Amino acid sequence: MPMYMKRGYLTTPMFGKSIKILLLGGGELGKEVAIEAQRLGVEVVVVDRYDWAPAMHVAHRRYVIDMLNSNAVKAVVERENPDAIIPEVEAISYEALEELEARGYFVVPNARAVRVAMNRVELRRFAAEVLGLPTTRYAFAENPDEAVEACEKVGYPCLIKPEMSSSGHGHAKVLKPSTTAVKEAYSYAVLHARGKSRRVIVEEFVNLETEFTVLTYRYVGDSNNVVTETCEPVEHWRYGKYHYVESWQPSEKSKEVLEKAREIGIRTAEGLGGLGIFGVEVFLTKDGRILFSEVAPRPHDTGMVTMASQELSEFAIHVRAVLGLPVPKPRVLTPAASIAIYTDADNVWAPRISGVYEAMMISGVDVRVFGKPFTYRDRRMAVVLARGSTVEEALEKARKAASYIAIG
Repeated sequence: MPMYMKRGYLTTPMFGKSIKILLLGGGELGKEVAIEAQRLGVEVVVVDRYDWAPAMHVAHRRYVIDMLNSNAVKAVVERENPDAIIPEVEAISYEALEELEARGYFVVPNARAVRVAMNRVELRRFAAEVLGLPTTRYAFAENPDEAVEACEKVGYPCLIKPEMSSSGHGHAKVLKPSTTAVKEAYSYAVLHARGKSRRVIVEEFVNLETEFTVLTYRYVGDSNNVVTETCEPVEHWRYGKYHYVESWQPSEKSKEVLEKAREIGIRTAEGLGGLGIFGVEVFLTKDGRILFSEVAPRPHDTGMVTMASQELSEFAIHVRAVLGLPVPKPRVLTPAASIAIYTDADNVWAPRISGVYEAMMISGVDVRVFGKPFTYRDRRMAVVLARGSTVEEALEKARKAASYIAIG
């Protein structure tokens, strides 16, 4: 059993042999992980592709490297010798993670899970063909002509997605048969992919009733056995976009639907293994199908609502699990909602976030500014969190608060 598990004590950062984590990726999710780790006296090192990423503002040290460069990743890890390596983004050299893990480093949740989850092609094969989870119809393509064939196989309308991307980047919808439209969609997906892959996945487009994120976590229990548990499913909606806009907890869908979503979450996390939290995305279609969509082997953007709703946020759960600390199943203390704030401003440095005073005048509303040093179109810059006596009240407060906020 790795030495980090069941340690039973914490340390003082920066002095002696302190407990140390290294975050590969320092976005808004990594920032909250870093804050939770800091609360427990953990030394935090953050690595990202650009300087002053959000988590770097609350870290003890920071590095700027190309995280797809295997040698660069290994050099930082060897220098820092962390107790845990925690990936926070998709664009990481999984070859480096696999080598480091083979040498005894603890990768969260494990190198294989990171490799599978970051790659839509591998993930779909794993979910549908290995775990036998229900999914949309799908096919793969590596060039424009294959994309045309894949669309014909899947049927129209369909979505073309890059092999690697996050937050909906590079997704293109093809409404009806058209060789030109398919090839343009293929080029768009490849252009917006992370890394150099030209593979895409073509997926059946389904009419959604709603979407869930099942935050599923694995931690070491009393008997040194690994326990798999879920939070109350988070429901979310995109409003026709490819990235989430609103999320809320608890969901008011039927117990049967939520249990089936939880089952998908548990089977996915147990199939991938390791410790920590997994954001398992599940579709509920208008014709009643409950389908696996994707999984992030780390905290999920839609799960930011847990900072307002749960006893333990998804970030606190992740850090506890990584450190081998107990994770009692968190209760939902209050209905809550989140709304992500995106910007249309392109290449604005040190952007100003206005309207915060008016938003925070609303009872039960918090605004979390991520601290990203520059903007680009459709970049997520902040999140509004709102509590209410009901989900509807929380959403109403969040929407009103978000209407005041502008980035530029």
